[in-house]
This record gives sequence, structure tokens and C-alpha cells, in this order.
Amino acid sequence: MKKIFSLVLVSALGGALTLGAYKLFLEPENKIEITADSNPSFLPTSNISNVFNTAAEAPDLTTAAENTVNAVVHVKNVTISTGQMTFQDLFLGRSPQRAQMGTGSGVIINADGYIITNNHVINNSDKLTVTLNNNKTYDAEIVGSDPKTDIALLKIDADEDLPYVTFADSDQAKIGEWVLAVGNPFNLTSTVTAGIISAKARDLSGNSTQSFIQTDAAVNPGNSGGALVNTNGELIGINTAISSQTGSYIGYSFAVPSNIARRVIEDIMEYGNVQNGILGITGGALNSAAATDLGVNDTEGIYVAGVVEDSGADKAGIKEGDIIKEIDRIKVSKFSDLTGHIGAKRVDDIVELKISRDGELKTVNVKLTRNETLNLPLVGMVKNAKREDLKSVNATNGIKIIELNKEYESYWKKNGVDEGSIITSINDVKINTVDDAQEAIKNRSSYEPLRIELINSKGEKERYNFR
Repeated sequence: MKKIFSLVLVSALGGALTLGAYKLFLEPENKIEITADSNPSFLPTSNISNVFNTAAEAPDLTTAAENTVNAVVHVKNVTISTGQMTFQDLFLGRSPQRAQMGTGSGVIINADGYIITNNHVINNSDKLTVTLNNNKTYDAEIVGSDPKTDIALLKIDADEDLPYVTFADSDQAKIGEWVLAVGNPFNLTSTVTAGIISAKARDLSGNSTQSFIQTDAAVNPGNSGGALVNTNGELIGINTAISSQTGSYIGYSFAVPSNIARRVIEDIMEYGNVQNGILGITGGALNSAAATDLGVNDTEGIYVAGVVEDSGADKAGIKEGDIIKEIDRIKVSKFSDLTGHIGAKRVDDIVELKISRDGELKTVNVKLTRNETLNLPLVGMVKNAKREDLKSVNATNGIKIIELNKEYESYWKKNGVDEGSIITSINDVKINTVDDAQEAIKNRSSYEPLRIELINSKGEKERYNFR
């Protein structure tokens, strides 16, 4: 028994020695090395080595802040509202009133005390005050405002020349460029935040009527009307809106480009109101789907779906089906690119369009004209009528329907109302121009029906009531 156990042990030892010798001397080398690295390295995705290697190489924003902070003011808007009436108020014949205060920011644009801010900051104000960075407070008056662009101009009478911010050309601002937002969020005066330009010509309305500069600089309630400046401390925008799920900064902010803001305040100072120039086209931006639907080969540019009669585009020979590729040598890929550039222009300014027509590129100069059109609710597009338009239906006043609302087009045509019909009054207000129509709609109570009196293309006078 002992002999058997000894033989098994010797055999096992012999096998182990043989296997070990094979592994050590005969088997080919195939090493696998496993290492643990607590500080992994990552390769850059570009061939530019470390843009900012040290803090010293980061952009210096101190000069921009110093040049701006003293020219940005704190705007306080006091509004008197009527409170809920009690039995005691009714018995004593008094009306309870309550003062409400709203705050925002403003930017001094010259040494004489002119200040630019947002229309919504000063809207419905009963008393306006402006506090400078040196803690001096002044009463402010409204010189003028434009709800469409949300820009307003204020004036204060100071006893000294005031520091101010100079305008930059916002068309030259670049995506990725560093910017500073300066304002008074949450009543925290003289606050500076930094970020970059995230996008340009951003439209938040869905109607291609806006053209904001988008930035990721922290902007909160109270920043409205404040300055968005470049690294030189030059004004490139007026901070206006926030896109956020909370109403405070967790998202992006939007600024009216300085070129648009400057044009608005120049109009207010020169004319007392805003002179909006228009190109005179309708249409939309192209993409793959739109190009397929329209049967065109281009996927970039603005497709001209219609041309407004007697507009600058009409007189310059722009035609339906043209594709606008550039305006003033600036590429346009969405409609807000176009409207944003035109928004910085004035009536009678000339813009250069590069258009594609039947695959051929050509350059056309267009003079911007005064806006004489209006999209009237339920009806469609209307414009100021010429004398021959009125004469054709024996009307003495009115505005002309040039395009019916697509949703209600069949209804109007069944009732004999077509393009060319003349609207003579809205809610018993005599209408001579589209401005009259806009004012009548604006002053209409939400509980009041819409009453339209018109003369159709056959010369028949009709009345319509809509609730």
C-alpha cells in the first residue's frame, strides 16, 4: 500500500516538473499586462493644443466690465392698480388703490442721459425712477417705445455728463464669442455674468418675427433691459428674455441685437415713432422636406411664396419661386436671418439680395418700403387701398383684402367675399388705413364680438359678426 502511494506521489511531482519546464522554456511568450490608471488621459478632438493652458491665457473680461457697469442703471416702475372694493369702500365712495413696483435694468447710451431698456420694463408705469451705479436716483420720462421689438427709450436730467456704452455692429458678433451680461437681477445691483454667444437670429415666436442673440450668460428677472456687451465693452444686445423651466436662469437668455435696438431708438428720436421698413415678400426657409414639396433642388435659402403688391420687392422684380440666398452679402438659411437684418434697416434703405431663379444666381437691389399690410384676424392679409381700388367698388374709405385666411377662405368665398373686397369699418370704427384697423383690434375688449363691415367685389355692402 505504501509502495502504491509513493508511486502516485512521484508521478504527480514528475508531471508538475514537466509542465513547469514547458511553460518556462518551450511555450511562446504571450504576455497580457493589466494596469489601473487613476488619472486617465483623454485625446483632444481637434488639432489645436489647449486653447487656455493657464488662467493667464483665459479672456480678460475686467476691462469690459469696468467700461459697462457704470453705464447700466436700475429701473424702478411704480404702477397704481385698483384693488378689490369692500363694502366700506362702496359706502364711502372711494376706490381702493395699491402701488406695485417692478424692477429692471437700462443702458445709458449717451452723456445727456438717454437710456435704452425693454418696453415690458416700463409698460403701464405711473412713476419711473432710475438709480445709477453711484447710487444717485433720478425721475425718468418715457421718450417712446416699440412693443414689437420690446425696446423703449427713457430720458433723465442729470447734473453731470454720464458714462455711457457705445454700440457695436451686432451683425459682426460671432457664435462662440465671449460676452458679458450686465444688469440688476433680483435687485442685486451692478451684477456681471459671462458666457458665449450660443446662436444668432433666434426666433421664439414661431412666426419668424423675432431675431434674438442667444447666450448662456446667466440672466435672471431684473436683467431685462440690461446690456449684453463684447469683450471690448461695446453694446451688442439688450437682454430681454429667458428660456427656462423655472423662470430663472437654468437655460438660455436672449437679447435684442444692438443694430435693431439702435434703429428703433433713432426712429423714436427723429420721428417720435418707429418706421418699419419691409421687403414685401411672403415665404419660408427651405430644408429637404420643403424642397421636395416645392419641387426645387435648393435646401438652403428663403423661398418666395408671394410678393406684396407695390412693395419694394415687387418693384425690383422679385418673383414667386425665387430663392433668396444672401442679403447684403450675408448668407440666410432661416427666415429670422432675413427679418433680423431688415429689422435693423429703415424705410427707403436699399438692401442687396442674391437670389436663385431657375438655377441661376443674380443680384437685385430692393428699396425697403413702409409697412402697409396687416394680418387681420379671421380675414387674412389686408393692405392700404389705392384710390382706384376704392373707386372700383364705389367706396369712399377702407382697406383692401389681398389674401384670405386659409382656414376661413371657403366661408368668405361662399358669401361672395374675395381678394379685392374693401373693409370699411371694424367695430363701428371707420377704417382708412391698416394702422386704423390695428388700433381698432387693439382697443377691442376680449368680451366684445368682432364686427366687420365690408364692400365685396360686386360692390355689395355687408356686415359680419364674429364671437
